[in-house]
Amino acid sequence: MQSKQSIHGSWANRWIFILAATGSAVGLGNIWKFPYITGENGGGAFVLVYLFCIMLVGIPIMMGEILVGRRARQSPINAVRETAAEAGLNKNWSLIGWLGVLAGYIIFSFYSVVAGWVLHYIAGMGTGQFVDISSDLAGERFTNLLASPDQMLVWHTLFVLMVVGVVAGGVNKGLERATKIMMPALFVLLLVLLGYSVNTGSFGQGWSFLFSFNPEALTWDAVLVALGHAFFTLSLGMGAIMAYGSYMGKKDSIGVTVLTIGVLDTLVALVAGLAIFPVVFANQMDPAAGPGLMFITLPVAFGQMPGGQVFGFLFFLLVGVAAWTSAISLLEPATAWLVERFGLKRLPAALLLGVIVWLMGIASLLSFNHWEEIKLLGMGIFDFLDFITANVMLPLSGLMIAIYSGWMLNKHITRDELALGSNMTYSAWSLVIRFIAPVAVMVIFVVNLYDKLA
Repeated sequence: MQSKQSIHGSWANRWIFILAATGSAVGLGNIWKFPYITGENGGGAFVLVYLFCIMLVGIPIMMGEILVGRRARQSPINAVRETAAEAGLNKNWSLIGWLGVLAGYIIFSFYSVVAGWVLHYIAGMGTGQFVDISSDLAGERFTNLLASPDQMLVWHTLFVLMVVGVVAGGVNKGLERATKIMMPALFVLLLVLLGYSVNTGSFGQGWSFLFSFNPEALTWDAVLVALGHAFFTLSLGMGAIMAYGSYMGKKDSIGVTVLTIGVLDTLVALVAGLAIFPVVFANQMDPAAGPGLMFITLPVAFGQMPGGQVFGFLFFLLVGVAAWTSAISLLEPATAWLVERFGLKRLPAALLLGVIVWLMGIASLLSFNHWEEIKLLGMGIFDFLDFITANVMLPLSGLMIAIYSGWMLNKHITRDELALGSNMTYSAWSLVIRFIAPVAVMVIFVVNLYDKLA
């Protein structure tokens, strides 16, 4: 088949795509969630199980997403529709694209609220508001932020504008240019913070927390945690990777590229843990998952350490960059579709979607204060949107991508795009994407749904 060209442009080279996709994958979960669940579930033993899950779930499905995107050179919605037509399938398979794009767009609406908190803390750290702060006062500051819709609205608005500004520039002048700046900046910030943590006096304790081999802590629940994170960490099922894949060079190896992205994503998460937990342990604090660690514990820890104001500022800057690169990939698929479907220019398409997602975000931030009495399935608006995307939409999207690329597409399409070089390698991918990955995603879907609703 003759190689098509995307109307949106293409990545200058394979490494730009790798950095862009890694930027999509590296988000808030890498910074606080992965290090914590690693330490709590067996350390090095958990890492090995997680890497095994990445190979059996994350990598194969990511390859499936990219091959569909690159084959059609269009947004996820149109990419699935076009590849379905090429394979002689029903056009309704394009619902996979719709599900992914919609999931990513909804996630962006509340993700921008959390990213707004990060921007608030960048400003707070930079102006010395957390120097020598107590735990009680740090907790009070965070509570006051959640109770202030005006403050959250300012930061939420700024973050949406930051994302829209990049996406409006298109693939080369927007996404690629931002990737070239932000991803190296993210790696440099991470290494600087790692160097700081080495000198806290508690680096060994942080290393032990993350990497001590404790197979006795590796319960069945821990394996399920590893499986779930292996799926969610690579931005699968939300249209982002399929959209980015549509800008990938025809000669670039999908298999090698995806393996590189998986390695970089995991390395960033582990190095982030080595940068965070020595700081926590140096202040005799217990590591805790979620917003409590990032917005209460760490500000106190940095505020009480020599040079903590500077390195606390750099830490939140790191988190802000990670959130920014991820959010860009959430808005890109919907923007690309608007451009393709209605012939809009990039700027008005991104602005229109930005306004809508900004309004949706207002509903999420109000759920922490004025609208906290509004409940959907017993949850506030923010928690409900998080629940429905993470526990329903993304697993279903990932499952459908596995079925579509593994079972429905003709072998000549998948063989041609993957170009794995040997029948054995292709057969291994085919086996995993057809049988193992769908079962694993179903397990994630059922277990998460049961845990949330039980």
